Amino acid sequence: MLHAPTLMGVAVDVAVFTVQKGELHVLLLRMKRAPFTGKWALPGGRIGAAESVEDAAARELAEKTGLAKVYLEQLYTFSRPDRDPQGRCISVAHLALIPPTAQLRTTDKYSAIGWFPAERLPPLAFDHRAIAGYAVKRLRAKLAYTNVAYSLLDERFTLGELQRVYEAILGRPLDARNFRRRIREIDLVEETGELRTGRAHRPARLFRFAHRKPVEVAVLT
Repeated sequence: MLHAPTLMGVAVDVAVFTVQKGELHVLLLRMKRAPFTGKWALPGGRIGAAESVEDAAARELAEKTGLAKVYLEQLYTFSRPDRDPQGRCISVAHLALIPPTAQLRTTDKYSAIGWFPAERLPPLAFDHRAIAGYAVKRLRAKLAYTNVAYSLLDERFTLGELQRVYEAILGRPLDARNFRRRIREIDLVEETGELRTGRAHRPARLFRFAHRKPVEVAVLT
């Protein structure tokens, strides 16, 4: 049986994550236009005629959130026929990771921008809940065999802060002694020779990642 050709659009959507207050958070924009007025959505938009999906994802992220030069990777293609009520459109989803100190802004096309706990998302537009859920699973998997956590922390951090990032993403506590022994064994981090001081706590040694670029390394066994 022959099917009539369908005019189809291609878009990108980006699930942006950070860790704050001990929880994994997703960045969302509040929409103004119908049929999703008042609902929240992941940053994204249509791909330009002369763009690759990677270039489109980086451009949309910069335009909609002000974020540039961040960890960004392609996730999966979402193509359910009814995912966009305005017409047939597939979306190439991406994952982005940023530290909690990153500065955000958005355009007047949206009424708000904000962080939401990944486990307690508000009503979302399109199929963005499915995209966010898939991105969380991918992030948890990558945490086990890469140094991807470097994108979620500032350049210098304590081992306690690093452990809390892992716990927030995995959704479970980790044994501190075993965790610290493991990251030293695999040379995931290195000492800076600096201390963080404060009135409430003893001085804590500061570390940095041995590589601030994607590297495969068996962090969790």
